[in-house]
Amino acid sequence: MLSVTGVPPQVHTTSRGSMVPLRFTSMATSNFPAADEYGPAFAGYVARIANHEDIVTAMAAQLDQFLARLAALPNPRGEYRYAPGKWRLKEVVGHLSDTERVFAYRALRVARGDTIPLRAFDDQAWVAQMGADARTLADMVAEWADVRRASLHLFQHLPAAAWTRRGTASEQPISVRSLAYVVVGHARHHLEVVEARYLT
Repeated sequence: MLSVTGVPPQVHTTSRGSMVPLRFTSMATSNFPAADEYGPAFAGYVARIANHEDIVTAMAAQLDQFLARLAALPNPRGEYRYAPGKWRLKEVVGHLSDTERVFAYRALRVARGDTIPLRAFDDQAWVAQMGADARTLADMVAEWADVRRASLHLFQHLPAAAWTRRGTASEQPISVRSLAYVVVGHARHHLEVVEARYLT
C-alpha cells in the first residue's frame, strides 16, 4: 500500500490485526481542520485531538484502547447506568456505532465529490430504536469494532485531494478531514465518560 505521497508508509499492526500506516506526510491528512470546516456542534470533538496527532493513527489506536477496556467486561455490566434516565453502557456503545456510521457515510459522500446537502439525524431518538434490550454488551462491542475497522479502511485509502473536500451536513459546512477528527473526538468524549462514570 502506498501513502498519499506515493511512498510506502511504515505499518502498525494493532493487537486486533488491523494494519495502519504510522504516519502520513501529506498536508491533507496532517493539517488540523480550520474552524470553518465544521459546525459549532462539532467544535468540542475536534478540540479533543492534539495538533501533533496523526488522525488515522489515532483512529487505529482508539480501536485497541476501546477493546482493551470493554471487550472483557461481563455482559451484565452492559445494563449499568450511572443515574436514572442515563443510557446503559451498552446503549452508549450502540450510540457510538450509529454515529460513526453516519460520520463515515458523510465523509464518503463528500470525498467522492457529492455536493448534495446531507440531512441531520436525531442520535438521541435512535438509541430508543436500536433494540439494545435484545443484545449483549459483548455483541455490541464487537459491532462497534467492525464499524471502526470499516472507518479505518475508508480513511486510510482516501486520495490526498479528498481530505480537504467540503460539503454540507445538518445545514453546516463539513470537510472530509474534519469528519475524521469528529469520529475520533466523539468516541474519545464518550470513552472518557465511560471510564469516569461506568467503570469506576
